[in-house]
Amino acid sequence: MSPESSADPPAPRAPRPRGRSTGAAGGIGAAGALAAARRTPRQHFQQQLLELESRALGGLDLVVEQLDRVLEALEHQDVELAQMVIADDDRVDGRYLEIHQGILSLLALQAPVAGDLRVVAALLHVMKNIERMGDQCVNIAKLIPLSGHEPPVRRTLLEALLKMGALARSEVTQCKAAFAARDVGLAEDLVRQDRAINRLNRDIFRMALDVGDDLDTREWTMYMILVARALERIGDNAVDVGEQVAFVVTGLFREFSDSSHPLGAS
Repeated sequence: MSPESSADPPAPRAPRPRGRSTGAAGGIGAAGALAAARRTPRQHFQQQLLELESRALGGLDLVVEQLDRVLEALEHQDVELAQMVIADDDRVDGRYLEIHQGILSLLALQAPVAGDLRVVAALLHVMKNIERMGDQCVNIAKLIPLSGHEPPVRRTLLEALLKMGALARSEVTQCKAAFAARDVGLAEDLVRQDRAINRLNRDIFRMALDVGDDLDTREWTMYMILVARALERIGDNAVDVGEQVAFVVTGLFREFSDSSHPLGAS
């Protein structure tokens, strides 16, 4: 007899217990599996919503880039840089279309509820404001060549415009931070900066009235009034984004400032 044939036969396996598995890695049972299956689509939805929000708020970074370049072009009368701002507006428009389509696709897969629904609605408003901010940067860029390569610049007026631009830039970055952190207090503080922009806008208008009778200078100042108006609108759009922060957090929409107040109000 060979050594192999003399070995003891292997012990029979114990029968597998029927019914619910109780092993640590042996499944979670029918009820647990059903609960997990129900959670997965919701978790997937929320992950996609977070990604869309991140991409949407990234649109505010694009606006800051555009604003930085157009203010530099304004300060140095750089027509070529102004043309780059105009050409690059496609990036902002593309981001708007991307987020809009992403939200529609998300809604087609699953209907959001409660807080998620508020975020979806707010992001649509935010992207519209971002698209408008980009358009205002383009409007400023288009005015730069019209004023001539060597316009009769009034330095005091130009410095006021650049200060307006710096405040508008600060508002754009702050409204992004407020939305990302769901910080209503930070969002409401946008009104303070926006009032400073409004005061500068009125100051620039008064400066334009006092430039004298030189036709070239008056023409330049008229263009600068339009630049100031565009910067003022960027500030308003940033406040609108801030109002969406309050909506997401509280579920109620309210305006941070009353546009019916007289222009002289601070």
